[in-house]
Amino acid sequence: MENEGAISENRYLDFQQIFGHGDAKHALEIAAAGEHHVLMTGPPGCGKSLLAESFPSILPSLSKEAWLEVLSLYQLSRSTYSQSHLPPYRSPHHSASGVAIIGGGQYPKPGEISLAHRGVLFLDEIGEFPRKTLDMLRQPLENGLITISRTHASISYPASFLLIAAMNPCPCGYSGSNAHYCTCSTKQILTYQNRLSGPLRDRFDINLTLRPVNLNAAKGGIHEQEEPSKIVQERVGLARERQYDRYGGEICNGRVPYDILLRASPLTVTQQSNLQKQAIKKNWSNRTQIKIIRLARTISDLQGTPAITDRSINEAIKLNTV
Repeated sequence: MENEGAISENRYLDFQQIFGHGDAKHALEIAAAGEHHVLMTGPPGCGKSLLAESFPSILPSLSKEAWLEVLSLYQLSRSTYSQSHLPPYRSPHHSASGVAIIGGGQYPKPGEISLAHRGVLFLDEIGEFPRKTLDMLRQPLENGLITISRTHASISYPASFLLIAAMNPCPCGYSGSNAHYCTCSTKQILTYQNRLSGPLRDRFDINLTLRPVNLNAAKGGIHEQEEPSKIVQERVGLARERQYDRYGGEICNGRVPYDILLRASPLTVTQQSNLQKQAIKKNWSNRTQIKIIRLARTISDLQGTPAITDRSINEAIKLNTV
């Protein structure tokens, strides 16, 4: 029986099936191209889950080596996996136990984060997950592994996944909405936002604020106006090939060691100076500056430019600091 956290291949939505959200789709294309983690914030019904469920449709197929890694993890967990080369997509409910998500148990086996290896982990209503479970995501987000320690031994499982998370802006969900009145106090909103710890929030490269789409503004054939996933997937594939050639292996801008990234794509003196000035003015951490450079490199790869452009840096700043 297939694990409930999985979504089968024929249930992947196509970008073409989602009306509007052009900016969000473009941001997800960047995330797919460079393996950047994404946090989506918006009121209920604005399309966060739809966008996440369609995200696997723009990812390139797994290589044979990657597919075998995924298959091995599913066999270890005694879960079934579609005999295709599509990246896995896992979407555990916030009521799932920490062991189910992280892995472990009396007889240790991979959890959801390892079943999402080489694919996508979607955490809907991320603020509803236990704080302890969320903080345990920091290790795999940093090094692509999860280590489970027991009295007599430690077991490590691969867990190199792309994290897509969604949350409401406040407990009632309607802070900043033009259509619904928010009933939350400032203290309630702050408490709700703080459910996501600073160190974990800092792991997200792209921050998206979504608003509901006015479907009444559409005039017939709304899906035909949208770009299909296949076309986006082709651009993502080309951008990844540029990264693989640059780094000599299947590694993307979101994961490559920073010194290698800068050696392969150094900023100009002017770019370094301008970024430093903004960092001082806006009190950015070193991690924030590195995330912006990684994003800018991916945006330039999608544009097909060999060097990081000023335009890509400006776009990266907007994506990271929304």
